[in-house]
Amino acid sequence: MFTSEIAALMNSTLRPPVKSVRVTHKQKDQTCCSVDHKQRLLGMNDAMEVLSGKWKIQLIGTLIFNGKMRFMDLLREIEGIAAKMLSKELQDLEMHQIITRTVLQTKPITVEYEITDYGKSLRPLIIEITSWGISHRKKIMKGQ
Repeated sequence: MFTSEIAALMNSTLRPPVKSVRVTHKQKDQTCCSVDHKQRLLGMNDAMEVLSGKWKIQLIGTLIFNGKMRFMDLLREIEGIAAKMLSKELQDLEMHQIITRTVLQTKPITVEYEITDYGKSLRPLIIEITSWGISHRKKIMKGQ
């Protein structure tokens, strides 16, 4: 589906290994309590608040790579999600400005969902998570 994008991103974002550094207890206390560290933890918590759950990353990925989709199309595309759960997750993502909801004046009324420009900033993250998941599956399946 988007394997070439994953491969390109993986090759461009590989970083050299970080050298191990011995840290004393005094240094550790200063590092753990630094404003920068607290900001990172807050950032992680905020990201997990928006992205946590079984379905949100799949929903975001589906909308990023498929474009605008109607509710029933999303329901068919994301295997195993119930309509009530899909509705709740879409509301959460809309509240966080990751997606937009557009009501079309058709008979019957049609609702379309689309990733916002802000939501598109999650594309590299979705590709990385997908890549890691593929690698993880291969590693686990190899061990069996």
